[in-house]
Amino acid sequence: MEKFKRLLAGPWVPPHLGKAPYLWLLSLNFFLWKYFYIRPTLLELGMLALSIAVFVPMYFAGYWLRGKRAVPLLLATFAMGLAWAPFNFGACTFFIFACSMCAALEKERHAYLGIGLILGAASLVALAVDLPLSFLLPTLAVGAPVGIASVMDARVRRSSQQLLRKQEEVEHIARIAERERISRDLHDLLGHTLSLIAIKAELAGRLLERDSAATAREIKDIETTARHALAEVRSAVTGYRQTGFAQELAQARAALAAADVALEADVQPFAMPATAENVLALALREAVTNILRHARATRCQVSVHQEGGQIVCHIRDDGCAPLDREALARGNGLRGMRERVVAIGGRLTLQAGGAARQGAGGLELQLYLPMGAAA
Repeated sequence: MEKFKRLLAGPWVPPHLGKAPYLWLLSLNFFLWKYFYIRPTLLELGMLALSIAVFVPMYFAGYWLRGKRAVPLLLATFAMGLAWAPFNFGACTFFIFACSMCAALEKERHAYLGIGLILGAASLVALAVDLPLSFLLPTLAVGAPVGIASVMDARVRRSSQQLLRKQEEVEHIARIAERERISRDLHDLLGHTLSLIAIKAELAGRLLERDSAATAREIKDIETTARHALAEVRSAVTGYRQTGFAQELAQARAALAAADVALEADVQPFAMPATAENVLALALREAVTNILRHARATRCQVSVHQEGGQIVCHIRDDGCAPLDREALARGNGLRGMRERVVAIGGRLTLQAGGAARQGAGGLELQLYLPMGAAA
């Protein structure tokens, strides 16, 4: 009983179709027109009510079924037209409805073939039974345009649904890309900043008993660094962070100096695309973070120059920590750095540095970024 009540409550047609399908039912007036001037017999009146009671549910079901599932409804509607044609010229209404139901067929050629067969069969019935033009003309003049319009409308709706699904897929991919971007940026920001805070806190601890003024300066630097990191995290989450390379180089020099690592920079002055500069700055930050954490280096060399339409950047250190390149390659930092570089059409390589070739360890990061990177 509950299921029957839910069925009566509707909706009887898909909501995106609006109220138009209900209005099309008024076309049944053609089927009833005969009885405005000819009184039906009791049997005919009962068959009339039964036909309408059977057709209306089939009509609404036709809006929900597609492909082969809709064929029985189409054939049943066509059969009702054939059954009533010899007795009621208004039976052309069922042929017109059958033409519109052809839109439920998935392939357009099948839909148009179905319309042609229905109209052809109706014409043969009209000739065989010698039905008046009041039956044949509406069938052909209305059935063909209604059927074709229904097929074209179904095609447009399917195209719209496909476009909507593609838009949803694009939005889903964009959300994934944004989460990955935030993940990379937060890793770079927090990894670098927390390493710097740890080094400064360790230095402040060593200076606490010997030089209270220097300790206060280091603690003040820790506070400033933490506030700056908080602002950058907020910017990264909202997606508007752009880091200048000159600023990042200055911050790298300060961070390395706190760890007693000398920075030697050879940066050729030239205008960089904004996107390439941001990628380069983040790569420098990640490289410096790795040096502070793992390298146990005393010197870091950074060179940036323009060469053949590319920005070439080398970052090398003379660290003596054991070099585990596989572990570095699996790390989030290098993976995020590589993703950024590849996204703008560049490439990144990692190899043993100059000191490493002499057996003392060290690492060299090489970046090649296109000058034409989109801003």
